[in-house]
Amino acid sequence: GDLLPADGVLIQGNDLKIDESALTGESDHVRKSLDKDPLLLSGTHVMEGSGRMVVTAVGVNSQSGIIFTLLGATGDDEDDGRDKKG
Repeated sequence: GDLLPADGVLIQGNDLKIDESALTGESDHVRKSLDKDPLLLSGTHVMEGSGRMVVTAVGVNSQSGIIFTLLGATGDDEDDGRDKKG
């Protein structure tokens, strides 16, 4: 049930199964391996196995960060539509 905090590429794995339902809506666990499907996405949960990955993206640059940005759910108050001068 560990949450992946960043996007990455699997470099070592042992019977790794990931719950990607938070991003894809698919309820089945996805088996990850070096030769078939090595991409790991932030916001997903490890359900079985173990592995190591090289981190490729974090924060707003990760897949879940991009989705949250597109939905306007970043919590960034930089541009809230009001004129801050007066």
